[in-house]
Amino acid sequence: MGARADRVELTAAAEDLVRRLAALNGPVMFHQSGGCCDGSSPMCYPRGEFTVGASDVLLGRVAGDTPFWMSADQYAYWRHTHLTVDVVAGRGSGFSLEAPEGVRFLIRSRLLTDEEIDRLAQEPPLPRGGH
Repeated sequence: MGARADRVELTAAAEDLVRRLAALNGPVMFHQSGGCCDGSSPMCYPRGEFTVGASDVLLGRVAGDTPFWMSADQYAYWRHTHLTVDVVAGRGSGFSLEAPEGVRFLIRSRLLTDEEIDRLAQEPPLPRGGH
């Protein structure tokens, strides 16, 4: 069937920042929980320093091979959207790798088109953590 439909992508500025963070910290990953610390801001961690839960959903890979995970609860709300990770000036979470840079990642979203929804319906379920 070919490659999966894209559910998440980075702006050029976000991709540049991810590459710089990976050069400083080694391979990185994103996780978006919709939790308390930064609401629904995507968090960037050194890969392997955040434990992905069995119900977390792998939305895709960005900036080459950087996994982008989302909690199942958050995915239930956002499953009909395409996400674009951007970077803006301002302080984000102290837990996310970009915090010392004086910037933060944020999500811009749009509803999936009918064509995208039809294509996604024909794909296997998204991978879950622990699989």
